[in-house]
Amino acid sequence: MNENETECTKRDRKRGRTIAGAILSGLALASVALLPAPDGGSAEAADSSDSSAAGSGDAALAPELPDPKVDMAIVRGSEDEGKPVNLTLDDGPDPRWTPKALEILKKYEAKAVFCMTGPNAAAHPDLVKRVVAAGHRLCDHSIGHDTAMDKKPVDYQRKEILDAKAMIDAASGGERVWYYRAPGGAFTPESRQIAASEGMRNLGWNVDPSDYERPGTDQIVRAVKNQLEKGPTVLMHDGGGNREQTMAALEQLLPWFKEQGYSFSFPKAG
Repeated sequence: MNENETECTKRDRKRGRTIAGAILSGLALASVALLPAPDGGSAEAADSSDSSAAGSGDAALAPELPDPKVDMAIVRGSEDEGKPVNLTLDDGPDPRWTPKALEILKKYEAKAVFCMTGPNAAAHPDLVKRVVAAGHRLCDHSIGHDTAMDKKPVDYQRKEILDAKAMIDAASGGERVWYYRAPGGAFTPESRQIAASEGMRNLGWNVDPSDYERPGTDQIVRAVKNQLEKGPTVLMHDGGGNREQTMAALEQLLPWFKEQGYSFSFPKAG
């Protein structure tokens, strides 16, 4: 089964089309801070490998697209050995929740990948710069957070990825954008090649506590702990809605990670 065709992904797409449509309508009115549709569900495979049925590094290259500069495979593994955890925060930056996330990460000496939409990065360049200054990494999360991107033409995918990267580049002052994460895991061989041609590793996940649904802080914490055996990369959110529960969960999880012998790392980027 294609990893992007799970029941959870179908649910994500239905929700994503509705919210992403509202986002794109908002873009036509103003280039202000947007709250994109959240990622979530189980679009990503549960294993910790760095490739997938839809995203192996040895996929045939599309001759009409630039050659990749980094591995095209979807990465979920950590760049560190031992017992690492890779924290990733999607859909920001958000003026309320991103500063709170940065505060919590600093408190526990943790690091994370911030997967930003282009419009939100453009609306909050100060937050983009704060993320980089704190030692975290940037990730391109598209323009409109369209979870059905894998059903769209290649030109559409290219624009979503490259326009978002340009906005993040401008907001950060040209800092490296290390990764690309497709909304809802809607990768294609072409989108992976486009991202890799810009030096961005395609970023998946292993652990999804569905924090975007606001199931309660305890449930988020429990889900992360229960799913860690699947692999090190944890999907959570600092944008796209009220993230009070996510922040409360991070306050519990970060010291627990340390107590359990985990170290904070980043996904492989080469």
